Amino acid sequence: MELIKAQLVNSEAQTIGEIELPAHIFGIPPKEGILHEIVRWQMARRRAGTACTKTRGEVRGGGRKPWSQKHTGRARQGSIRAPQWVGGGVVHGPKPRSYEFKLNKKVRKLGLKMALSSRALMDKVLVAEGFPIKDTPKTKVLKEFLSKLGITSVLIVVPERNRILEKSVDNLPKVKVLAVEGLNVYDILNHENLILERATIEKIEERLSRGEKK
Repeated sequence: MELIKAQLVNSEAQTIGEIELPAHIFGIPPKEGILHEIVRWQMARRRAGTACTKTRGEVRGGGRKPWSQKHTGRARQGSIRAPQWVGGGVVHGPKPRSYEFKLNKKVRKLGLKMALSSRALMDKVLVAEGFPIKDTPKTKVLKEFLSKLGITSVLIVVPERNRILEKSVDNLPKVKVLAVEGLNVYDILNHENLILERATIEKIEERLSRGEKK
């Protein structure tokens, strides 16, 4: 299998070498069908499913027949809460429900590998030794760091949750920070580039190898 490599940069956005990425994670040919299914699964899980309309039996009033069945010259009506009336019930309207569907864990892991590979195979992955932000959130500093790299749309992946870095990207619409445990297909595909903190690579391997037979 061909070696998958990524540029290694320091906190000053200078290239200091190359680093090899594990081919069994970053070198898998992506399949559009699998990625589409996983994104659909993610979106379905995020849906609240709280939309609710009332049927004619749930709308208050309308118990009395509005006029006689015959001899009025008008169409027969049984209730002013029938669907054709203004203020009546809704036919086949939404009711609270769950949109979730089952997707095997093996497929989800494979999809995550494919999403990571889709960026690595297009040379859209960078590995960072560190970031120029330490103790205080500084959007301007991080924006300059990304500008030096020539990047505007990027997902930054860190080993553990980093609230300072997260706060620094709040006002950058095409930039997002995620810890390894929160890494997902939708966010990878929704950003053009991927920056991995160096310690993240081992964590990603550990996460995607969890539960596999050796």
